[in-house]
Amino acid sequence: MDDSDFGKEDNRGYWKPNELIRYPGVFVWPPQLVSILGWLPKYLFPWGVFYGGLGTLVWLFLTPPVEQMRTLTLDWIAFVFIRNCTLMVLIVGLQHYWLYIRRAQGTLFKFNRKWPEGKHPGFTFGTQLRDNLFWTFVFGVPIWTAWEVTSLWLYANGMIAQLDPIANPIWLILLWFFVPLLHEFHFFCVHRLIHWPPLYTRFHKVHHRNSNPGPWSGISMHPVEHLLYFSGFLIYWIVPAHPLHFLHYSMMVGLSPAQGHTGFDRVVTKDKSTFHLPYYAHYLHHRLFEVNYSDGTIPLDKWFGSFHDGSEEADLALAERRAKQRKKRKQ
Repeated sequence: MDDSDFGKEDNRGYWKPNELIRYPGVFVWPPQLVSILGWLPKYLFPWGVFYGGLGTLVWLFLTPPVEQMRTLTLDWIAFVFIRNCTLMVLIVGLQHYWLYIRRAQGTLFKFNRKWPEGKHPGFTFGTQLRDNLFWTFVFGVPIWTAWEVTSLWLYANGMIAQLDPIANPIWLILLWFFVPLLHEFHFFCVHRLIHWPPLYTRFHKVHHRNSNPGPWSGISMHPVEHLLYFSGFLIYWIVPAHPLHFLHYSMMVGLSPAQGHTGFDRVVTKDKSTFHLPYYAHYLHHRLFEVNYSDGTIPLDKWFGSFHDGSEEADLALAERRAKQRKKRKQ
């Protein structure tokens, strides 16, 4: 297997894919039916169906009965916390083991050919891995669980908008379909907010220490950022929803950041087969800081002028924008 068939190293030694980052022709006018039909399978498979299906399994088999959740008691709250920790270890740990411990494909398709540094004083407890595990399990999973537990408790007590799946099957399916898009919009808004300098320097820079990220970097954040990042649960407090929806959201928002932070463009599955991880846009955000606050379907970065497609032209445009900002600050 040779990754030069798919990309090349730039003049600084970073590997980049040949294919530039492009938004699908979904949020355009007039509507492009062919583009939408071509986008649908990529939107649903594999990750949409995976996290939606995982959320369904969690609701059916790994969530306490509604009657029990009407009262906040330590037993079922601890069960949800342990379940989330277990899923985190299994799903994120597998990616870390395969790519960073076993190094099954070496640096093939790795954006930054270097491995994360061993000891570094900039990280909590001196290494990136210890830092990531600390912020993930001491703050990330507990705050994720707190949002989920609160949502389940409110639902069980009829205190948030309810959706009867039998009476409203079409809305049940439509809202399930839109969960990733709602997350994408919410994430962009929160992400832009925490790049505001006072919030960035106090909170978000904890996450951005991971300039050469790995799977455990996904929700390695300051607890204030965790509170904001997981606040997408609020959508399902307002919009009539079922636990299938906010558990779909819960699994996706808690676990999917790992694959967006692997630092690899593709996972080698066989001698001549690969599995594409379409997260180069987010890797560029970690490397360049001021671009690609969101990635996926909604062209928010393009609309707000922060899109970087991975091209040399985009590098030049970013350099010009930074030069103008420096000049403005000096005035």
